[in-house]
Formats: sequence, C-alpha cells, structure tokens
Amino acid sequence: MSTGPARTDLARFSINQMTVRQLSLPELVHTCVQLGVQGVGLWREPVRSYGLEAAAKLVRDAGLTVTTLCRGGFLTATGPGERAAALADNRRAIDEAAALGTDTLVLVSGGLPSGSKDLRAARERIADALAELGPYAEEHGVRLAIEPLHPMYASDRCVVSTLAQALDLAERFPAHQVGVTVDTYHLWWDDRAPEQIARAGAGGRIHTFQLADWTTPLPEGVLNGRGQIGDGSIDMREWKGYVEAAGYTGPIEVELFNEGLWARDGREVLAETAERFVAHVIR
Repeated sequence: MSTGPARTDLARFSINQMTVRQLSLPELVHTCVQLGVQGVGLWREPVRSYGLEAAAKLVRDAGLTVTTLCRGGFLTATGPGERAAALADNRRAIDEAAALGTDTLVLVSGGLPSGSKDLRAARERIADALAELGPYAEEHGVRLAIEPLHPMYASDRCVVSTLAQALDLAERFPAHQVGVTVDTYHLWWDDRAPEQIARAGAGGRIHTFQLADWTTPLPEGVLNGRGQIGDGSIDMREWKGYVEAAGYTGPIEVELFNEGLWARDGREVLAETAERFVAHVIR
C-alpha cells in the first residue's frame, strides 16, 4: 500500500467511515495513522457495535479528530409514539457525539410519512423537533447539521432537498445549535447553491463540508452511487472555493457510498481517496 500524500496536504482531510465500511474500526484507525489522515467521520451503528467508550478511547489514543457523527434525524413521523421514539433516539445520538468528542451531528431529516403527500407539513415537524433537540445539543456541546439530500430522496429519506430549505429551518434557531451540511453530491446541480452557501457562511451555519462525486449511470437503487473524487461531474475545487469564500476553514470529509469501493481492500481505497483529495481538491 502506498504511504499516500504528504501530511500537510491532508491537514483538512477527513475520511468518513462509510467510505471504507469494510474496515473494522481498529483497521480504520490504524490505516489513518499510517497514512497521516487526521480526521474521521464516524457512524453510529459500527460505533455501537464496537462499544461507544471503547471507540472513543481508540480514536482519542490514536490522536484522531472525530469530525462528525452520522446520523440523527428522521423527524417527520406523525404518530405521537413514533415522534417520541425519534426524539429519544436523537438525544442518544447527541450523547454519543459528545462522548466521541465531535461537535457535529449530521441530520438526515426523514421522508414523507406513509400515505402523506404534504412536504410543508413534514418540514414543520422537523422544525418542531429541532426546537426540542437544539437546546439539548447545546448543553452537550454538539451542533446539529441539517443535510439537504438530492430531490430523488425526498419521498423516502429527506424532505429537505435544497440548501435554502435547510437554512430556512436552521435559521429559526441559534447557529451554535443548528446549522447545515454542505455535501457536493446532493447540491452540485442547484444553481442557487453558491448564494446559499454564502448565506450559510454569513450566519456561521456551515457545520460540515462533505465531498462525493456524481457519476452516471446511477446504480439500481441509487443510494450507493456516490462516485470517487475525480470520477464524475463535480468540480471539487470550485466547491471548496464556495465554502472558503463563505468563511469555512474546517475539515473536508469524503463520504462515499459505493459498492465497487466496498468490494476492494479498504486500506487501498482509503489511500486512493486521500490521493484523489489532494489531486482534485487541494492542488
């Protein structure tokens, strides 16, 4: 395996755990240390499987920064029992983020409830939930980052499809409680995204910046079609320019859902992703 790019080129690079989900958490941490990768974005399910306290210690002892935890959200249910369960799960997610030492919990808001066609009402239920979760997150030193997803996910995963919609929700609350996730895969098509990134930056609401490329044809099922950096249609340097012009100087996290990458050696994928980051984002 290549030793990868220079550590200075990777100063802002973070690898999202889902990109190399075939690696166990210890394997991920070891490979990051070997390559000079300093940031990781973690997912709740594998962290719970490993053990929350053990995961926090493993990452901390390796000197890695947990840039985000994925994910909270799914806040659009209408039934009282379902809503109570969703709020409880999100409070647990906030607790987990705090234990891992990250200040950012990414939220995927949730799709339309069964039988509903009312997008506006679903978004209002998200706002109602944020009103309860925002103060709890603040108490634990965690920020909630609403992630708008591509419109193809609006029915079943996320009724928040644009950065403008995400900001319309976030701006009801203090920026240290609720902000947004800027993810190239979901936003690259929107010609209003640059002005909305500026809006988010002016309010201090860019809580995380994530990269994935858009490649076609999309695979069946769509969800696992995020392309490796440099393989698709998105100008990554341009998007880095947008967020930096808006004042964002934090980690840049690469989050790829890709069956082809998952079928390969995860250490090689991580090294390749670091190299692509430098080639297509930094230099």
